[in-house]
Amino acid sequence: MESFLHKLKDISTFIFDVDGVLTDGSVYVMENGDQARQFNIKDGYAIQLAVKCGYNVCAISGSRSKIAIHRLNSLGVKDVYIGAHTKSENFRLYLESKHVLPASVLFMGDDIPDLEVMKMAGLAVCPADAAEEIKAISAYVSPNKGGRGAVRDVIEKVLKVQGKWMSEEAYSW
Repeated sequence: MESFLHKLKDISTFIFDVDGVLTDGSVYVMENGDQARQFNIKDGYAIQLAVKCGYNVCAISGSRSKIAIHRLNSLGVKDVYIGAHTKSENFRLYLESKHVLPASVLFMGDDIPDLEVMKMAGLAVCPADAAEEIKAISAYVSPNKGGRGAVRDVIEKVLKVQGKWMSEEAYSW
């Protein structure tokens, strides 16, 4: 764990998958065909805090959920890629646009479509209920499941290691 915590000092960018990471992976289908997802309020709190502290925050999802865009935009996240067939291409484009090196990126994914991009990130992490193949390449497996605080867990750890959790910078609105 100490080795993992040491790696957090250089993180400047958080990139998250949506379904199974920011949500529990459930899709609620309404009678009219619309699909709804449930997001965790504590994950949301940590995301908006990371944005306020100056971190780059992005989401890359294979789904076409516009709900994810709305939720993340409301938290201050402007870079949300949905319908990403090749997440690694969106990852490269995002890093180029922000002039960020892969070594400073924490990517949290949960399933096989995240595998390639997780190998590209400086630090690959996952929720407790991720696929075994994802757990095998992750530097850290959160004790929390996707959509149940896993995102809060990793953001909080980074902010604590970097001295930004409960700092004046974090709470000066």
